[in-house]
Amino acid sequence: MVNYPIGKTVFGSAAAIRNAYEAFKGLPVDEERTSNVAELNLPVKRRTLASEAAVAGVGTFFGGVKQTITFAPSVKPGWWIRRMDLPEQLDTQIDIANLWTSAQNLVMRSGSPHNYLRMVEHIIALKLGLGVDNVLLKVNSGDPPLFDASSLPLIKAMEHAKIVETEEDATFVTVKEPVAFGGKRGDFLLFLPAENGSKNLRIDCAISWKTIIGTQRVRFDATPETFRYASEARTNCTYQQYIAAMTIGKLFAATRNWGYNKRNILIHGAKKFYSKPRFPVGNKFLEPVWHRATLDLMAALSLTGADRFCGTVVSFRAGHTLDCDAVRALYRNDLLCSV
Repeated sequence: MVNYPIGKTVFGSAAAIRNAYEAFKGLPVDEERTSNVAELNLPVKRRTLASEAAVAGVGTFFGGVKQTITFAPSVKPGWWIRRMDLPEQLDTQIDIANLWTSAQNLVMRSGSPHNYLRMVEHIIALKLGLGVDNVLLKVNSGDPPLFDASSLPLIKAMEHAKIVETEEDATFVTVKEPVAFGGKRGDFLLFLPAENGSKNLRIDCAISWKTIIGTQRVRFDATPETFRYASEARTNCTYQQYIAAMTIGKLFAATRNWGYNKRNILIHGAKKFYSKPRFPVGNKFLEPVWHRATLDLMAALSLTGADRFCGTVVSFRAGHTLDCDAVRALYRNDLLCSV
């Protein structure tokens, strides 16, 4: 059993975090992909793309319209969004400062209220997941494409564009000390510093649903190989949420997910799945926890501008809002340092 120091509580109830941590400790690790190597063979030079590559799919919020995203090289450090249909607007950097909202999904925006891109989490997670530092995302609307294979087509597009190293060193940040963030439903995040100048990122993530999903936990070192393995984990929703999105949800922009279908999302109920689940391990299907750990949590950890985050992150029952509030608090409270 691994015992993590809870450290200083930045926000939330310290007592509630301790109680939730005891529940977290009691959960078995359903799948582990960690290494005993002190320093993983991760890229330490800044990386970008050699060329452009586009990938298209059904729109997330306007399902009848095909949407395209193009991955392109960038000479500027960090990831940037360029709305090709808004040529008068400047590019938006993928940075916590430009996060508009995390209520339903992550929405990046800068300048005009129209200069946004919704549900960016499944795209920007590639920044940290693949260790690619300088990328320009070209889009023609604020509606990103959806794929039956979740984020794997995005990875394949970047690989087709060819990931290349620059001559510049990659830059890394970690927390100065162990810190904790608590939510209001028994959820928490722990951030622990990288040790001895290590550039590794380790994630220990658990979820708990009162549906067929139940409790799930994975622990892994964030490498491009592990990220690619997890990239086919789709977002999930309950059957009731799916029906609502397909009916009255169409009246509201925040829930108008016309692109959802039983192939590109995992739909679950109290006693069964309504779409075929992935990642079978024992008597569980670990698709929800792998999605949560990589395509959600690692997306929030990618909001560190031109830097890569390293250290250890422990997550229990957390979601988009707690993730992003925690990353924002790291900056507001001067809790980060260079490695």
